[in-house]
Amino acid sequence: MRALIIEDSRAMRSILAGILGDAGFDVTLAANAEEALEILEDDLSFELALVDWNLPALSGLDLVKAIRKRPNHRGIKLMMVTTETQLGRVREALEAGADEYIMKPFDREMLLEKLVLLGIEVD
Repeated sequence: MRALIIEDSRAMRSILAGILGDAGFDVTLAANAEEALEILEDDLSFELALVDWNLPALSGLDLVKAIRKRPNHRGIKLMMVTTETQLGRVREALEAGADEYIMKPFDREMLLEKLVLLGIEVD
């Protein structure tokens, strides 16, 4: 399974890539929304994207909206990975098209449980 991680923190990208890589995912990294959109423009094979809310320039929420407008990417599972903990923010993300939401800090087991809730098999 292919996963795209969109996160501006190099350390968090590394943590997420390690967790997903160990779980059997082929991982691609993007440091911002614009880079993610370029990657998605050229590659339709991603089945999962982990999206940080607080990205520079274009926010993760705006990225989710942009991805959901693309017919070729409607099937991709989108999970917000963020420090935004207010219930209104969770609702906003889900209404924008996110499939799941995980709040930082989290651990490996929490992330893998969220993937299972999305119907994604993990190693």
